[in-house]
Parts: sequence; structure tokens; C-alpha cells
Amino acid sequence: MKANEIKKGLVIEQDGKNILIKHVFVQSPSSRTGSTLYKVTGSDISSGQKFERRFKGDEVVTRVEVSRREVQLLFHDSESYTFMDSENYEQFTLPAASLEEESVFLYDGLEGLSALISDDVMLGIELPANMAFEITECAPGMKSASTSARTKPATLSTGLVVQVPEYLTPGEIIKINTDTREFISRA
Repeated sequence: MKANEIKKGLVIEQDGKNILIKHVFVQSPSSRTGSTLYKVTGSDISSGQKFERRFKGDEVVTRVEVSRREVQLLFHDSESYTFMDSENYEQFTLPAASLEEESVFLYDGLEGLSALISDDVMLGIELPANMAFEITECAPGMKSASTSARTKPATLSTGLVVQVPEYLTPGEIIKINTDTREFISRA
């Protein structure tokens, strides 16, 4: 497969490591003779280390075949997360270090996650595009605040802090974009 076919969510093999692609930025050439560059960011699935590299559009990359299975987060501690396959109830454990970026969205009992599985080994997880969380802490809501008003920081039930409109109050359920970590709407 060529580098210009890389998309978010794919797994590629690079330098003997399986890399889960998280973002692809296309850099157009500044001159006629230049070639389009694809800046790829992601993480090494086994170690959780960040990965960043630029590819030319015609460079060849090796794609790793991965299946996606729906899983539920059963429980976690400081060292690992344990997931259960929603169809066959098989359990998988991932080290906490490999889920560093996703950890602010995870809580025990969470359903609707996709596990990335290759050769019966869970490589990582994929979050839904948006998720609902309860606001646990924020400044009091302002009655006169309009919907296009300024924002304030709010702490969610998982500890994630996001900017929300001033009219929201603790206890409300809101939707968050898991990619940008931004407020979308009330749930």
C-alpha cells in the first residue's frame, strides 16, 4: 500500500513495530517539482510510544491486518485495563501505559469501544467519535448567558477538563468529541 492511502485508524508496520495511525496531515508541495508529504502521527501499539514520520505519497508502507471487535471495559487499576469481548466474553488485558492518551475517556463498565485485534492479540482500542460525560465541577451557571457566550473550564466524571459554555452547571450530561477533546452539545 502507498503512503497516500494511509488513513486514521489503520495499523501499519514500521521498523518492526505496529503503529496505530491517529492523525494524517497532508502537506502540499510548495513548488511544482515538490511532492506531497503525508505527516503521520500515531503510537506504537505494544509500548504506547508516540510515532511521527513524514512519508512521500508514493512511498510503500506495510499494512497490518487488524479486526475490530466490540468490547466493554470491565475494570482498571494503575497498571492495566481489562476488557471483555461483547460477543464471546473473552477477556483481554492491556498495560495502562499503552492507553495513556485514551485514559481520560475510560471508566469501569464503559461499553461501545472497539478493540483492535491481530492474531488473537489485542493491540489497542478505538474510542467512539463522541461520548457523553457528566460535569462534576465548574463555576455556577449564568442565567443571562447566551448560547454563543464565553466558555469556562469544566471537570468531567473521568477527570478530563474541557471548555464549556457558561450556561452549563454541574450534574449536566454533555457530549465530547474524543478526537479534539472539545464540547459538542448537551447530551
